[in-house]
Amino acid sequence: MEKDELEEKKRNPMLLESILDLNSNNVWTLNEFQIADLWEAEKKEGDFTTSEDKLLNIIRLAFDVVHYNEEDPREKVRYEGSEWAHLTHNRPGRGTVALRRKNISRITDLSYENVRHITAATLLELIDRNFGGGWESISLQIRDIIESGFDVSTTQLPASRIHAPGGTLEHKVQQGYDVLEIPKGTWVEAIFAKKKDPVEKLRFESSFYKSEEDENLNDEDVEDMDDRDDEEEEEDDENDENFYTNYSAEAEVKNEDEEGFPVEE
Repeated sequence: MEKDELEEKKRNPMLLESILDLNSNNVWTLNEFQIADLWEAEKKEGDFTTSEDKLLNIIRLAFDVVHYNEEDPREKVRYEGSEWAHLTHNRPGRGTVALRRKNISRITDLSYENVRHITAATLLELIDRNFGGGWESISLQIRDIIESGFDVSTTQLPASRIHAPGGTLEHKVQQGYDVLEIPKGTWVEAIFAKKKDPVEKLRFESSFYKSEEDENLNDEDVEDMDDRDDEEEEEDDENDENFYTNYSAEAEVKNEDEEGFPVEE
């Protein structure tokens, strides 16, 4: 790895070494030009046709992905601007792909995927652009999206008291919240937002059948237990076979006429 690449790796530890390592989490740490460079570098290493569609679906989470015709003058002008990065498919004939990070300029641009990758300051800026209506003016669906990634609370106080020492605003700022103040006549609505910590998925392992003795077993003990289980299973099968072999009915099945049912001749 060259010196420049090592420096870039230090500045951005999430920078990938291969486009094949791309996933729904680290795709947000890259820009469109880094993704295009990783894609083209992997093409030089070998064919990854079978992974193309999967990778493009991951890229679509954070980027606009457009297939365009390079031979069409209008499309060429539109998608070959400086804000677009470009990559080519492994299979010839599928055209060229233009990439550009999705723009989050309105509160309605938020989704359950991208809301976790913006700052609280950016969120409050988007809320402020929403016609200044405050938290209650936001639709329930968008509020649910926001609250999936942020802790949000609000308060309304007279403008003369909003900055009172030791008040709610001061306490919230000390707790790490960003605040947006929206004037409403002689009152002020304060919206507080703080990014939620990522939740680590816990792996559940049932201990219902485990005892302290089980936890201290080594591999040899486990193998011995498995052998005993196999022997017991074989013994049960043998007993079942002997039972059905030696079994004889105590009484023969009676004819239908003996049971009182008419018999047709």
